[in-house]
Amino acid sequence: MISVHTVNAAFSDADCDRIVGYARGTPPRDARLVGANRDHNLRRAELVWLDEVPQAAWVMDRIIDIAREANRDTFHFDLTEFAESAQVARYGAEREGHFDWHSDVGDGPLAQKRKLTMVVQLSRPDGYAGGKLEVMPSAHVLTAATGRGDATVFPSYLLHRVTSVTEGERHSLTIWAHGPAFR
Repeated sequence: MISVHTVNAAFSDADCDRIVGYARGTPPRDARLVGANRDHNLRRAELVWLDEVPQAAWVMDRIIDIAREANRDTFHFDLTEFAESAQVARYGAEREGHFDWHSDVGDGPLAQKRKLTMVVQLSRPDGYAGGKLEVMPSAHVLTAATGRGDATVFPSYLLHRVTSVTEGERHSLTIWAHGPAFR
């Protein structure tokens, strides 16, 4: 069964600090859904796209290495590119930040080519309450690793969510690997 792949400490504490610093130093945008739709009942978060942060270019090199390893070791998907920028999401308790059950494959021209989703935990686990990344590979729910710098990689068609943050704030880094349609 294809499930969820975890890379512990894929990013160091210092790396996580740098990435969160980029996000804090860049004006965020309200998170939207595929097709630029907004629904705060489904998703409530702020986003910074790393392609808008010139000094963050090194992050993509690390992402490519992690995705290559996860795909080689677990998924064996036909991947061709990273057609979208990495995003840093902030889920804050003041807005009960969350993202309800969804799949990352959608109707948009890029969203329909998503094959792997990678989410990297940027916050310290004791810096917030709630905010769990949950993935549903079958009839049961898996809670993703919460160690700072841990990367969770899974097929983009799997249902997943981020539960409401009830205290503090949670930062995460998300990217998608793209490829031709599944056959």
